[in-house]
Amino acid sequence: MPKAKRVQVVSLTKTKSKGKDGRREIMDNVTNAVNTYDYVWVFSVANMRNQYLKQVRNKMSTSRFFLGSNKVMAKALGNGPEDEIKENLHKISESLVGDVGLLFTNMGVDEVKKSFDEFEASSYPRAGNIAEYKVVVKAGEVVRGHTEEPFPNNMEPTLRQLGMPTLLKQGKIMLDNDYVICEKGDVLSPNQAHLLKHFWEKMATFKIKLVAYWHQGGEFVKLESEDSGDSTDQDME
Repeated sequence: MPKAKRVQVVSLTKTKSKGKDGRREIMDNVTNAVNTYDYVWVFSVANMRNQYLKQVRNKMSTSRFFLGSNKVMAKALGNGPEDEIKENLHKISESLVGDVGLLFTNMGVDEVKKSFDEFEASSYPRAGNIAEYKVVVKAGEVVRGHTEEPFPNNMEPTLRQLGMPTLLKQGKIMLDNDYVICEKGDVLSPNQAHLLKHFWEKMATFKIKLVAYWHQGGEFVKLESEDSGDSTDQDME
């Protein structure tokens, strides 16, 4: 007869007491959420911005989000069939790879997908992001945005410190030649990211991608990536 599954206390003796207490609290919260909600989702976030994630949380106020240590969340759920707290939850643990989080909800699958499909927001890129397109500042007076608004002249030292060969002429910030801030595909440096923000180039998109879900009763479904088709891997062991 299979051994009954139960919540196990996980020792975290290698952490400092404050960290140990914090991690144990997260594990308890995750365990309680499993017993409270019908679905557990794994999601990833492209171009994480706290203000946008807060908007998503407010929109789904009856659900609960967890972002933290993948190892701690996996331990709370169970790393394998022998210690998972409910059937097939270890497969959610196996999906906790990279920059991901957990969503606990009673919303149906289609409703969750619709909620995330409807939400995305543009933001300024950060250092390390990939440039989505080429940005060139034309020679002459330095302007920004679709309205071609001139920069205030007190910004000239800042632009020069960020690498632009600017000059101040008769109170206007000028360039003698075109200046390329970035090429498409560049891994952005801190200076490039700062310049793109000054020039109002929002080329980063905050977007939540659903990775997999588990449903009470043991159903586990791993969603395919966008470039791999629309099929799913469903398991009811």
